[in-house]
Amino acid sequence: MNFYIVFLGADPVSRDIALETHLNVLSAVKGSYLEAKESLAYSYTKSFNAFAAKLSEDEANMLSAMDEVNLVFKNQYRKLHTTRSWNFIGLPLTAKRRLKVERDIVVGLLDTGITPESKSFKDDGLGPPPAKWKGSCGHYANFTGCNNKLIGAKYFKADGRTDPLDILSPIDVDGHGTHTASTATGNLVSNASLFGLANGTARGAVPSARLSVYKVCWSLSGCADMDILAAFDAAIHDGVDVISISIGGGNPDFVHDSISVGAFHAMRKGIITVASAGNDGPSLGSVTNSAPWIVTVAASGIDRAFKSTVHLGSGKNISGIGINCFNPKRNEYPLINGIDAAKDSKSKDDARFCYKEALEPNKVKGKVVYCKLDSWGAEAVVKELGGMGAIIESDQYPDVAQIFMAPATIVNNSIGESIIHYTNSTRSSSAVIYKTHEEKSPAPFVATFSSRGPNSASQNILKPDIAAPGIDILASYTLRTSLTGLKGDTQFSEFSLLSGTSMACPHVAGVAAYVKSFHPDWTPAAIRSAIITTAKPMSRRINNEAEFAFGSGQLNPTRAVSPGLVYDMDDLGYIQFLCHEGYNGSTLSALVGSPVNCSSLLPGFGHDAINYPSIQLSLESNKGTKIGVFRRTVTNVGPAPTIFNATIRSPKGVEITVKPTSLNFSKTKQRKSFKVVVKVNSIKSMQMLSGSLIWRSPRYIVRSPIVIYRQ
Repeated sequence: MNFYIVFLGADPVSRDIALETHLNVLSAVKGSYLEAKESLAYSYTKSFNAFAAKLSEDEANMLSAMDEVNLVFKNQYRKLHTTRSWNFIGLPLTAKRRLKVERDIVVGLLDTGITPESKSFKDDGLGPPPAKWKGSCGHYANFTGCNNKLIGAKYFKADGRTDPLDILSPIDVDGHGTHTASTATGNLVSNASLFGLANGTARGAVPSARLSVYKVCWSLSGCADMDILAAFDAAIHDGVDVISISIGGGNPDFVHDSISVGAFHAMRKGIITVASAGNDGPSLGSVTNSAPWIVTVAASGIDRAFKSTVHLGSGKNISGIGINCFNPKRNEYPLINGIDAAKDSKSKDDARFCYKEALEPNKVKGKVVYCKLDSWGAEAVVKELGGMGAIIESDQYPDVAQIFMAPATIVNNSIGESIIHYTNSTRSSSAVIYKTHEEKSPAPFVATFSSRGPNSASQNILKPDIAAPGIDILASYTLRTSLTGLKGDTQFSEFSLLSGTSMACPHVAGVAAYVKSFHPDWTPAAIRSAIITTAKPMSRRINNEAEFAFGSGQLNPTRAVSPGLVYDMDDLGYIQFLCHEGYNGSTLSALVGSPVNCSSLLPGFGHDAINYPSIQLSLESNKGTKIGVFRRTVTNVGPAPTIFNATIRSPKGVEITVKPTSLNFSKTKQRKSFKVVVKVNSIKSMQMLSGSLIWRSPRYIVRSPIVIYRQ
């Protein structure tokens, strides 16, 4: 005997009548009313008409054959898992931790502010802030205050312009900052979900770490460079260990970009900055925040997708993507193509896209409307005009599940054509959109929207560095705005599903804090190196742009704690790199804060003059053989004595050699240098080739991507 869930046809008239009907149907297979009552587990009578009962397989089959029964399926016991992103990348709840040190780590977040009352930021079990902490938290409008978890909160808005949609306070009216903060450092919150979707335990990478928030982004004006720099300044002074910034779109020049400048100063004080790569993919060359002292994060998908079933009056079921939290109140609604709901013949073109001005309200009222996607919010228009939902056709099937404010889903072109064919073939077409459910999907893959390399600011630095979950991520949200922010949306939730490299960035910032809790004395470069060289390789077959899409691969938190070797460097190494890149002393002085004379500095070694964990060789033309000589130094951070041997993977048409081919370490923290020679015989224009260098010991695998690209 198992539990089965049984769905009946008509909507429940009342709770009592529905319960009576359920017991009568169940009695027909159980043989008696008493047995039916004993086997009944649930009678669902509010939003839909169904029951759950303990049945044999034969009884379940008998029920399935009854006219009044729509659907029977077996109850399954699913494991709670959310915000599944941490489990998916291998940081389970049971991961090893150094809690005493983790509690002393402070993550600084530059974003839209925070929701201090969120369960993710409770301070249960946390003592006072670490002794080094110099930050503060004042009394602000609508702000309930800080605690031993949220130990700092400030806002920065120097332009003096009023913003009626925002509050001059660190309070988050957007939801973005709350979401990113809880992804990095949020407490464990059990039974977190978006109206039942993505149910599980929400948590950050470092639930015992502290959080300090710097609000630099505002509803109307966005995020000003002057405010960003002021926030970096404050965060560095306050004593944060990691800075997470999911903001982009600045100047590609390392010296004229506020995030690059702020991050450089943070790096000099031992603070690692992690930033989002941008949401302008899949265009090549769209990556932002690409300075070598920033860890630049691409967005990848995890192994779940949010789908909605649409049942057509023809009997056919189709699948769409998106988050629709509404249970239908009826079994079917009339279906109309937007073009057929036009006010007049002149409006037909616009009516296809469900523009409000083009639709005749009487033709929309009470119906599900089929629309072509032009801009978000078609379902809001349909709802406002009295419609019951929207099926939206998109040329590109999105890999992101959009949250809808009314029943809606997105379908691709071929499904769209089948719907148009159906509406044209009958005078009374109908459809119903069911509440969204979760499905397993192949992963990881890089999000279409995630910005791609090559790095427009430097031909010598591969960006992005790493990929991390950034599609449909469940984390804390604010109740100060509806889930969509659209007019008429009545959905509010303490948790929401958001997508973007913004969501990927705090995954890596959290892991940087996690690594630092094991190695408090490591430099930002060492932590970055550990994250890059331990990444899980991703498939070039699935992601055409390869390393320009995913950097070194998928974030691998527990391996990053123990990388074996690190590519370390200090601020002088970056200055040598900038001199090699052609920046002159006067512009560098602004960045460094003191006079720099490139000609008096010892030049950096090798083709790129930087000790970076990845290697990129960019070619301007195809004339003759091109050779790039790269010099690198690694530090042994594992036990000694030990020997690492090199394995090279060379793409076709490229010869890669390493000298020496083995590194013999007699002690921990010992440094060894080597050179990598990349010889390119022929490469087509705009072609990118992938190779790698792996240093292998009995205990460790240290992998560096090698990219050859011709512009």
